[in-house]
Amino acid sequence: MASQDHILTLSCPDKAGIVHSVTGVLAKQGLTVLDLQQFSDPDLKKFFMRVHFGHADSTSQLQAPFGDLAKDLEMDYQIVPKAHKPRVMIMVSKIGHCLNDLLFRQKTGQLNIEIPLIVSNHPEFEGLAKSYGVAFHHLPVTKDTKAEQESRILDLIKEQDIDLVVLARYMQIISPRLCAEMSGRIINIHHSFLPSFKGAKPYHQAYDRGVKIIGATAHFVTADLDEGPIIEQRVARVDHSMSPKELLDEGSNVETQVLAAAVKWWAEKRVFLNGHKTVVFN
Repeated sequence: MASQDHILTLSCPDKAGIVHSVTGVLAKQGLTVLDLQQFSDPDLKKFFMRVHFGHADSTSQLQAPFGDLAKDLEMDYQIVPKAHKPRVMIMVSKIGHCLNDLLFRQKTGQLNIEIPLIVSNHPEFEGLAKSYGVAFHHLPVTKDTKAEQESRILDLIKEQDIDLVVLARYMQIISPRLCAEMSGRIINIHHSFLPSFKGAKPYHQAYDRGVKIIGATAHFVTADLDEGPIIEQRVARVDHSMSPKELLDEGSNVETQVLAAAVKWWAEKRVFLNGHKTVVFN
C-alpha cells in the first residue's frame, strides 16, 4: 500500500506537554508532521489540535500508542486519510442558490465530499439533482407528517452512511430528536449576520432598519433555533438606495460563499465544537 497523508484531530483538557507527547508518538513511528495548528481555550481550559502528517502506510501502528495517550490525557481524537470524502446529505426547500453552488463545487473538485442524495419538502429541484446524477427524495412536510418524514430522514442518514447534513435553505425547523442524533453534524446557512435579524425575512428586517451591511451565518444546528455554534460569517456593504430585492440578491451571494466555506472546513477536519462556540483552523 502506498503511503498517504492523514489528518489527526484531538481535544482534551489543557495541560503542559500535549504537543510534545503527540508529536513524539508520530516521530517514533517515523511519520512527518507537515502542518500543525493548536489552540488553548483560557476560559474552558480545553486544548484543540489539528495535525497533518505524511508517510503513513496505514494508521494501524498508531492505534495502540494513541489509545494509551488518549487515556492519559483524557483525549478525544480521530485519524482519517486526508483524501477521505465525507458523505453529505443536502436538504433544501424552494430557494436553490446554495444547493446549486454546493453541487457545482463538488462536481469541479472544490469540495472534497460526496453528495449521494438531496432531500426536499418540495419537488422543484428534482431536475437539478438528476442533472448532477444525485438521488432526489421528495418528502413533503405538513403538521401531520413532520414526525414521520423526520423518521424517514434518519433512516436515509443510516442507509446512506451520511456523515454530514447541510441545510441549504431548508425552511423547516429540525426537531430536538434529529438535532440530538446528529449533534455536530448538521450545518445550516442563515441569511443574516447572527445574532441580528433572526427569524423570517431578515433582508426585509434589514431594509426596515436601514442597515449598511448585511451578512450570512453558517452554524451548527441545535434545538435552540438559530442559536447553534457559529462556524463562519461574512458581510457585504449595502446602502440606502437598495431595495429589499437588491439586498436579497446581494445576500444570496454571501450565503453561497459562507456555506461553501463551512462545508469545506468541516470536511477538512478544521472545525471543532467548543461549548456554545467553535474553533476553526483555516
